[in-house]
This record gives sequence, structure tokens and C-alpha cells, in this order.
Amino acid sequence: MASGEAGPRPGGGGGLWASLGGLTTRGRSFLAAGIAAAACSYVLGQSDLLRVGLLLTVLPLVCVIVLHGTRHRVTGSRGLAPSRVHAGSEARVHLRVDNISRLPTGLLMLQDRVPYVLGPRPRFVLDRVEPGGRREVSYRIRSDLRGRYPLGPLQLRLTDPFGMCELTRGFGAFDTLTVVPRVVPLPAVRLGGEATGYGDGRHRSPALAGADDIIPRGYRHGDDLRRVHWRSTARYGELMVRREEQPQRAHGTVLLDTRGIAFDGAGPDSPFEWAVSGAASAAVHLMERGFSVRLLTDAGSALADGMGGRSGSSHDSAEAVGLLLDTLAVVDHSDGESLAPAHEALRGDGGGLLVAFFGDLDDRQAALAGQMRRGGGTAVAFVLDRSAWPQDARSPRPAHSAEQRLRTLREAGWTALAVAPGASLPELWRMAGGHGPGSAPTDTPHGAPRMPHGGAAGQPDGGTARQPHGGTAMRPGSVTAAAGGSGPSVPPMPAAPPWPFGPPPAGGRA
Repeated sequence: MASGEAGPRPGGGGGLWASLGGLTTRGRSFLAAGIAAAACSYVLGQSDLLRVGLLLTVLPLVCVIVLHGTRHRVTGSRGLAPSRVHAGSEARVHLRVDNISRLPTGLLMLQDRVPYVLGPRPRFVLDRVEPGGRREVSYRIRSDLRGRYPLGPLQLRLTDPFGMCELTRGFGAFDTLTVVPRVVPLPAVRLGGEATGYGDGRHRSPALAGADDIIPRGYRHGDDLRRVHWRSTARYGELMVRREEQPQRAHGTVLLDTRGIAFDGAGPDSPFEWAVSGAASAAVHLMERGFSVRLLTDAGSALADGMGGRSGSSHDSAEAVGLLLDTLAVVDHSDGESLAPAHEALRGDGGGLLVAFFGDLDDRQAALAGQMRRGGGTAVAFVLDRSAWPQDARSPRPAHSAEQRLRTLREAGWTALAVAPGASLPELWRMAGGHGPGSAPTDTPHGAPRMPHGGAAGQPDGGTARQPHGGTAMRPGSVTAAAGGSGPSVPPMPAAPPWPFGPPPAGGRA
């Protein structure tokens, strides 16, 4: 919970003369009537009228003096729980007023300032607060738009019991509500390439501590003598020490296209917000799976500068995830028109998994995006199908064919998927993990689904079918080499009855 005691706002204290401006209509009427009665008593020589005039004049002035001293003896504080919420979620704000004076307060009106996007300005009317007492109220705020929103200042309006004066006290404490993008859970699919963060096949690299490597190296000045490998020393005739290694965390890059010309519309249901939410979901998913994640934009700059470019942990990554989401909470459209800066930033990268969320791509940008994939690395692209989303009439660029852009990326080795309105990111993520990088799911000849070893469904041995007598039968559309040999690749034969002249002899081979 974020909280803070509210003190007087700078320049808002004022003096006693400034407090006279808080006289209500009733207080001003009493003051005017008192002065008029005093003047008439002097003209008419009526002492009783003078006493009435003094009473009417002194009463509002006493109320101003008492209220002026009381407002600086009332403190206010605000608590925000939680201070970071996802778009569409609610947060609760707790307000507390304490009377630390020896006199009770009059009627209090409490008002907190909030941005318009969070809802109307909350107002509360509080009864008198006894000396040393407190009052607590709360309200809820919600935003469907990500961003950082200031809360405050807290304003307190005090009224005396006679209603002669109203004074407003402003408190200088502010709180900030951070609305981060929506994060949806993604299925744990294997995307291939460098995606070794799922628990198997972790890469290892030499380090100063960790499990011993069986390959020794020569002794260097400063090496610990306890690491001397005596068997290798006797073999090579010089001091040899054990090299040591430790697991190397798999790393990935999430690329977010923020070009303003690549997206249309605004609001929580706009394609740009979908892309930001998708980038947040992918980055959080990879970090939870043990990846070291770098977040890039089309400008070539790492958004998560506070994380040192790469961060993430399989166990304790809450702080890194929070920093990443805070950064994405304020990301906005860029003025760039090209993906060249991002391409330059990825040029020196050492590989790893690349997940990109692209807006609308023309021919040049699609070709440039295809070159971003590193050789041997896995690259997954979610490309906006601009023709399917609502068009902005003021957009200077026409929508391009999504199929043509996807074909360009797939030919470059990407696993490319189109994003239409209402697309489910978990379903697209599952589809991306359902086939290898850069290729869409394909079928074998005659519609048989492809199996891991090249066979069709129901033929796990990849081209031969077992016969009752131990022989193998040729599957239509494939050629099997003779036992113990290998033959050249032969185009698939057209579908035909497998044995037009009857079954083969027992124990024979096709």
C-alpha cells in the first residue's frame, strides 16, 4: 500500500486576512448587519442597538479565527492498494482524516483529485470529528487505458458549527497509480531454436564456479591450487587445472513495433494496445520460463534500460517483471517510419529466440523484417492484418495484403501469423509452437498428416507397414530402400491399390 501524510500545500497556508475570504453568505450578512447596527446606534444614540451590532460583527470574526487555527490541526493521508494494476482491474484508495487539536471540528467535506480517465472526482461529507478522533473513507478507481496517473492533491473543506465560514485546506501528498498492459497466460509450448529455457537441454558456459568440466586447461597465475588436476598434470608434464562451468540462461528478444503509421485507431481495443499487451504477455511468459529477456522497439532502443538490457529469473523475477510492465505502461507511438534501427540493434545479437509484434508492413519493411532473423535462431512474428481492423479515414497509407507479408517472412525463416480483430494470443502462441520456424503446418501427399519421422498417420516407422509374416509393405506415395542399403530420393507415386496382383509371398519384402 502506498501512503503518505498530507501536509499543507506550498503557498496554500495564507494568513488570517486570507481566511476572511472564507466567509460564507451567512457570515458576510452577519458582518454587514453588525456594522450597520453599530452605525445606527451611533446616529440614534441607542446603546442596546450597539450591543446587538457588536454581537453580529464579532460572531463571524470569531468563527474565522477558530476555524483558521483548527484547519492546521487536521491531517489527512492517502493509501493506494495496489499501486500497480493491469488494465481493466480496480484499485482501492483509502483516505484518512485525523483531528489532532483539542477542539472538535465542524462539518467536513473531503475531496480527492483524480484524472478524468479514472472516473469522477470522489467527494465525502464527514460529521464533526471529536478531539483526537479520526475518520476513514475509501473509493475504487479503474482504468481500461494503461499509463501513469497522479492522485491528489487531497482537499479538505472545514465549516464552523454556525456555518459562518468555510476554509479549504490543500494537502501536498501525491500518489501514482500505474496501469500496466493486460498480461494473458500463454501455453508452455516449445518454440525451438534457442528456446532452451523450458527445463531441458540448458546450454553451459565456462565460469569460475559450478560443476567440473572434464576438459582441463593450463595453470594461470592466481588459480586456486585446489583446482589442480593431477592426472592431467602428470600426462602433459605441466600444471593443469579443472575448467568449471555453470548453466547459461537461455535468452530471447521481444520486438515491439511502435511506428504510428503502422497502426490505426486508439483506445483499449485498438491494434496497438493488442500489440503492447502481446509483447508484455510474451516477455513475462519467457521470464517465468527462465529466459533472459530484452525488450526492443522499432527505434532500436531497449525499453528496459533499468534492467540492464537483459534480465529475468526462473524463480525470483517479480521485480524484473514489474519494471518491464512499468516501462510498457507508458510506451507510445514513435515517429519513425522504418524498422532499420531495430535491424541494426539485432545485427550484433548472438542469437536466441526472437518474438516480434509488427504493425502494418509494406514491401520494404517486410523484407527488412525478414533479415532480422539470425541464422539458426527461432523467430516468431505476429503481423497485424490491417485490412481486417477498422480503418482510420485520416490514415494516409492503404492497407497491405497480410498474406503477402506473411509469405515474405516465412520465406526468410520466420514463423509468421496474422493478427485479426478479436484474435486470441494464447491460441496464436500455441499455433506458433505447433510447427518449425519459418514454415506453416503442411500435409504429406494425399492429405496424410506429417509424423515426427516422416511417416504418415498410422505409419510410425516412416514409410513401411509391417505384414503379418514379418515382411514390410510399401506405403503408397513412398519408396523404401532394400535392407541394409540406401537409395536416392524418388518422387511420390500416384495413389493406386497397394497390391494389384495379390499379396506378396510370406516373408518377402516389397
